[in-house]
Amino acid sequence: MGQGKSGIEFLKNNSLRTVDFWLIIPILSITTIGLYVLNLVLSQGYEGYPTIFYKQVIAAVIGMLIAFFICLLDTQFMKLIGWILYGVSILLLIWVIIDGFTLQDKWGADAWMQLPFLGTFQPSELTKIGLVIVTSYILEDMGTKAISMIRGWVYLAMIYGVPLLLIMKQPDFGTAMVIIFSFVCMLFIWNLKYRYFLLAISGLIVVVIPLVWNFYLEPFQKKRILSLIFEGSDPVSEWNLVQSKEAIASGGLTGNHTGVLVKVPVKESDFIYSAVSERMGFIGTTAILVLAFFFLVRCLYVASKSSRKAYSYIIVGLTGSYAFHFIENMGMCVGLLPITGIPLPFVSMGGTAMMVNFISLGFILNISMDRKPSS
Repeated sequence: MGQGKSGIEFLKNNSLRTVDFWLIIPILSITTIGLYVLNLVLSQGYEGYPTIFYKQVIAAVIGMLIAFFICLLDTQFMKLIGWILYGVSILLLIWVIIDGFTLQDKWGADAWMQLPFLGTFQPSELTKIGLVIVTSYILEDMGTKAISMIRGWVYLAMIYGVPLLLIMKQPDFGTAMVIIFSFVCMLFIWNLKYRYFLLAISGLIVVVIPLVWNFYLEPFQKKRILSLIFEGSDPVSEWNLVQSKEAIASGGLTGNHTGVLVKVPVKESDFIYSAVSERMGFIGTTAILVLAFFFLVRCLYVASKSSRKAYSYIIVGLTGSYAFHFIENMGMCVGLLPITGIPLPFVSMGGTAMMVNFISLGFILNISMDRKPSS
């Protein structure tokens, strides 16, 4: 097992040289593109501009500083940090329900809490990181027989059950899907037999999907899914998507320079990818796609070189979360996937998401400095 070094030792020995900068370069590039496009979008009469843009920049800077601090931590504290994040996020998820503050009328979910001076904060973002770290160590213990399989699965059921119930109560189906997808990614490299995946998929199709459709999804959510399958069946539900496609098409190769822009709802957040195309054209959207793909592949490479199984699981879980966000956001903007409230990492407006994305990056970078000697 690789032994981590203390933050002081890192600074003295300049061991930050061992950070995988191929992880940093694509993320800083995506963040730069995101801030550039977001500034252009918000400058078109958005209420609160330019203050709200400055908040996004500050969130990015704070996120980078937190990521740098995480890089200095000894990897032996990773498990403790994971449990702290998990425990704090559970308390905050409960507080969201009872605090009396809600944005449900605006965003369709009571998922945010109000913080003094900082504005709104979404606790479920922290839950995603805490769950990944805690799960990774449990999976490692199950693999080494440190705990029995039955006990491990009971632990996992309890650990996931509480936050998922709280998140579904908000209701925030998108975040719940991200959490489940990350868990499945970790199980996949944990060497869970394929037949169990097939059984799970069968159960999902036969049992879970009908239950979710009949008892959980709101009518407007059902319409979004049906309009995706049967294009043109509901012009009202498809209006956002139609506008998004028009904005993407108007960008051409290098962006729309006519000054006549397409009106797209939530252009600064959910549909930011359409704004990238409108402002930077095919070149801009391709740059985001290539940079995201390179980053995700590089994360998996680092995971394969990690000195400990738990570290590999952590990276794969966090990478799965990133991948879900990238694929879902881009897919819904072009009409390949249902419309959800999933933001585009490092691009969409949202201070919480920006900082949490950098926090996740910090953990990945930390592990990248603790590779097997052969790498």
